[in-house]
Amino acid sequence: MKIPGNIKKLAKIFSLNGYQCYLVGGAIRDIFLGRITADYDIATDATPLEVSRIFKRVIPTGIKHGTVTVLFYNDKFEVTTFRIDDKYSDSRRPDSVKYTSSIFDDLKRRDFTINGIAYDIILKKIVDPHNGISDIKTKIIRAIGNPIERLNEDGLRSLRACRFAAQLGFKIEKDTVSAIKYSLEVIKSISCERIRDEFIKILQSSDPVTGIELLKETGILEYILPEIFDCIGVEQREMHCFDVYYHSIYSCGAAPKDDLVLRLAALFHDLGKAKALEYSTEGTPTFYNHEDYSVEIARNIFVRLKMPNKVITEVCHLVKHHMFNYTEEWTDGAVRRFISRVHKDSIENLMRLREADSFGRCNKKESNAGLKSFKIRIAGIIDKDSVFSVKDLKITGRDIIDKLKINEGPVIGVILNYLLSSVLEDPVLNDHDKLLELSEKLYRQRIQHQIE
Repeated sequence: MKIPGNIKKLAKIFSLNGYQCYLVGGAIRDIFLGRITADYDIATDATPLEVSRIFKRVIPTGIKHGTVTVLFYNDKFEVTTFRIDDKYSDSRRPDSVKYTSSIFDDLKRRDFTINGIAYDIILKKIVDPHNGISDIKTKIIRAIGNPIERLNEDGLRSLRACRFAAQLGFKIEKDTVSAIKYSLEVIKSISCERIRDEFIKILQSSDPVTGIELLKETGILEYILPEIFDCIGVEQREMHCFDVYYHSIYSCGAAPKDDLVLRLAALFHDLGKAKALEYSTEGTPTFYNHEDYSVEIARNIFVRLKMPNKVITEVCHLVKHHMFNYTEEWTDGAVRRFISRVHKDSIENLMRLREADSFGRCNKKESNAGLKSFKIRIAGIIDKDSVFSVKDLKITGRDIIDKLKINEGPVIGVILNYLLSSVLEDPVLNDHDKLLELSEKLYRQRIQHQIE
């Protein structure tokens, strides 16, 4: 076992003071899997008070449940006393804990066998009473002990099982799957923040499709994200091989793993189709304005899950503008208006969303010659032109007020937007004097008589 030097030093101090010290949990699992980990949890028979006496810098982060954080050199280590848990009345944390001197007692309370392994750092000895190493080798997620009891203790454990499957490429053992289905009511007690955090981890895993599919198959999806569940069976036109649900999850899986905004946008971009669905006289499904419904639904989900405002804004913007239909017949003015509408800084992500959307049609990479041509066209226009928003105009609202001798108000915004539209069509007009002339002409001919 390759253990960081500071952990060995920490263990030696415990040992010199007469206490046991084990590395436990996910770190052991990840070491066996060859995965990089920065989260090392320590278990010991020393009580929190005794840990505080041994080390100079200790934070009582979860002292009620026997956990403290030890600041050791430049690292932070979560240290938990061996414990036996009482019942979980709130389906999250034990009502009380009882300290024990046995690592075996402590490992019994953990969720899955792959997380129920300990390593004696001093003796260099593995403790694996639940055959977690065997399950790691066979890529199985199995609850420790009675799976229904284990999953009912904490409603989040069912989501964690799906998340581990997505992250590690494992399968959930059948009795554990059955236990998840019997434990769905407990999920109602999970806070929206905990659901959000697990769901984000699924989306950022190497295989979000498997994770979401497991949420569906176990019944969790209908509880936590009914909006996605509602897309199951919503048929689409001939160009699509799948219903809206599968199209959405395959699009999500095709989006870049390291970009949460794009994965969310890919998953949510068509959620409005279930609401927008109508049929033509020929019986063909249509989804007019589904992007607007999708934005509304996505925003409601994000608010419910308490997503950061920045994420909400970026995802909803991409979803709102994902329906563009570029053709070679577009004029340069049309391309400039597109850039202005979707915002220059969002174009790269919008193109990536379109690529993921295209992949999700039939779960395979498709030729995107038109999209490539559009990218080149956009790059050429951005390189040549610099006016895509009101702030880029060579005129300000104050200039207009001074020229027309009018007061501040919504009229100034109307004029500036008209000027932007004119410049997007003909960039030569972005000249201070020409813009003043256009402002006066618009005001005298179309606006003045309406406000007098």
